[in-house]
Amino acid sequence: MRIIPAIDLIDGKCVRLTRGDYALQQIYNPDPLEVAKAFEGAGLQYLHLVDLDGARARHIVHHKILHDIATRTGLKIDFGGGIKSSRDVALAFENGAVQITAGSIAVTDSALVEEWLGVYGPGKIILGADSRSGFVATHGWQRSTQRPVVEFIGEYAAKGMSYVICTDISRDGMLQGCSADLYREILLECPVKLIASGGVSCMEDLLLLEKTGCEGAIIGKALYENKITLKELSLLC
Repeated sequence: MRIIPAIDLIDGKCVRLTRGDYALQQIYNPDPLEVAKAFEGAGLQYLHLVDLDGARARHIVHHKILHDIATRTGLKIDFGGGIKSSRDVALAFENGAVQITAGSIAVTDSALVEEWLGVYGPGKIILGADSRSGFVATHGWQRSTQRPVVEFIGEYAAKGMSYVICTDISRDGMLQGCSADLYREILLECPVKLIASGGVSCMEDLLLLEKTGCEGAIIGKALYENKITLKELSLLC
């Protein structure tokens, strides 16, 4: 299972939110490049980079930070937040993203996301399937839908989507464990490479996700709060 540390950006700084609430943000480091270099120095190979300002603005905001990290580290970056147009997708790839995450746009304009799959291939596009109480949430988690998340993922898997990041919003930033039951249900119903996100609090959570069959696990607050250390993660690389 791939270990994928996260950097979330607001005002160009590394922050973490609690349950996706922008009013409950904690700044951990004003220099995201410094954080990314620390990840790389520990032997980690991947980075989940999220432009939270872009998610609110509905277009990419922090492409320069993406470029800095991509050109000054060897991390393989998946980038999300604010990707709403083909120009946003091109901009992300031009600035060094290896993959991009299509979140809200996958709900509001499935035809456009299918077009991206055709242009770039399924290895480049990740479906962002954020879940609140089992239903898809959109627009930086500010809006909820009545669309079951497992059904949503299954529909995209049938269209050729390979990678999925699923975040249980109720657990994100809470350090109370991950949604293994939800991930088991997804993997039982959908032939996808599932990346778990939200709630990882300790090494045991990572072992559980691996046992569940997740292809990757995103780690955020647990790292920043030293619940899991970079030294511990280096042993899994």
